[in-house]
Amino acid sequence: MTTLSSLSALGLCCALGSNKAEVWRNAMAGSQAGMRQRSDLLAAGQSVIVGEVRAALPDHSAWPMYYRTRNNQLAALAFSQIADEVAALRSQFGAERIAVIIGSSTSGIAEGEQALALQMQQQQFAPNFDYQLQEMMAPAEFISWLANVSGPAYAISTACSSSAKALISAQTLLQADLADAVIVGGVDSLCQLTLRGFAALEAVSTGLCQPFSANRDGINIGEAAALFIMQRGNCGIALLGGGASSDAHHMSAPQPQGLGAISAINQACQRAGISPQQLDYINLHGTATALNDSMESAALAALGLQQVAASSSKGMTGHTLGAAGAIEAALCWLMLSDYNPQHYLIPHCWDGAADLQLPQLKLVQQGQQQAVRYCLSNSFAFGGNNVALILGTTA
Repeated sequence: MTTLSSLSALGLCCALGSNKAEVWRNAMAGSQAGMRQRSDLLAAGQSVIVGEVRAALPDHSAWPMYYRTRNNQLAALAFSQIADEVAALRSQFGAERIAVIIGSSTSGIAEGEQALALQMQQQQFAPNFDYQLQEMMAPAEFISWLANVSGPAYAISTACSSSAKALISAQTLLQADLADAVIVGGVDSLCQLTLRGFAALEAVSTGLCQPFSANRDGINIGEAAALFIMQRGNCGIALLGGGASSDAHHMSAPQPQGLGAISAINQACQRAGISPQQLDYINLHGTATALNDSMESAALAALGLQQVAASSSKGMTGHTLGAAGAIEAALCWLMLSDYNPQHYLIPHCWDGAADLQLPQLKLVQQGQQQAVRYCLSNSFAFGGNNVALILGTTA
């Protein structure tokens, strides 16, 4: 059984809201108000639905030039919600004993796109452009600077499993006694590169995404940031176990029977010291693409989990790519926390048209209530990169 790694604080923002209370309230309402049409991310004349953060973001005019990205503004909004806890830990352990691990797949790519557009027009980059804006390491370095900590800091970029893998990495860092606390999570912001890439794969939905529906036709991309404080000890909610696999079945398509997903889920359960049948709730990867939903339902059926309450939250947040694992773990954290005294489950937002060719899952309806101790959160990425996290209460 894995040494207890408590998730003692959380800050987040996504299409559901700009803080924990707002996100949870809108999630329970099944709100899709943050899913909005944009016409500036695909080719001219094309619009697409994306999950946007609509809150006012921190002013970055006083930051070093190489930190001035929307990605870092999202991260700063999430960090502001845990800043007091980080300051207390810095006083307790010292700055050098607090680490930062961030999952991201976009970093400052949007700012890089803007700089490149100007360069193509004027044959030179703007004098204030700094390549560090779009380096994958940038979000972790930024959070270290913002938090005034000097422990190990690095980024993980494995597409849609990035921040789920960051949580496992943070747990490993604590177990190796390389840190006493870790600021860990993920952040990604909207940019043309990801939207056009998924459009080229014919994987973008023409409307709101419909996970596990017979009418599903692709994903909605979203943006978000979620940051946890992870430390040893019992703070009520913990990462009880994590599992990862890399089946390398295909560059962009999942292994059809979900063998890599099954391996990751089994590892997570083993490390949490539970059987798959003890799970109370599953936050599905649930992208609403034909192949992912088929694979995930097959994997869960193979594990005998068809009767476990399950939902995909991507209909409310969009697929937040490198931030997805952290955002969906954050929703599980909120479900387990004092924000949810009525024991509501996260609803599954879709059109209700079940795909009868898939193994049928027990999808959560809005207002459904159930006591939960063990949550499974799935994150599956390009290249067969599979991660499963189990969050649970320790009381």
